[in-house]
Amino acid sequence: MTNFKFTAVLNKKIEPGKAMNALAHMTAGLTGTYQNIPEMEIINYEDKDGGDHMASKHPFIILSAKNSNKLRTLRNEAIAKGVHFASFTDAMTVGTWEDQVSKSKETPEEELEYYGVCLFGERAVLEEMTNKFSLLT
Repeated sequence: MTNFKFTAVLNKKIEPGKAMNALAHMTAGLTGTYQNIPEMEIINYEDKDGGDHMASKHPFIILSAKNSNKLRTLRNEAIAKGVHFASFTDAMTVGTWEDQVSKSKETPEEELEYYGVCLFGERAVLEEMTNKFSLLT
């Protein structure tokens, strides 16, 4: 069993479709940097016909937070502990990606509404950081 894992925490006040979109974007953003994270392993599963199917070697847990402030605190804790993370906010949902970048730059962090935070790190560290959240149901 791997000593590392992914944990995503989603804002339960966000409608499911938007939360799943945030999860997809955060996961893509975080795994897009996996070449810089030696512990992150992606496995290529080849089927009998030579088709490729890729997935992470690591467990992936999805939890829920009561609100954006809980996610802000989690993000800040990840920064303080040096845990790899990606976050998704309301500013990332407006117009084109150029609009989203601009909106993010003009919005103070404390005014952003967090849809989710996705973490990758040592199992024990992530479990300690996220033990206050419940499984997403």
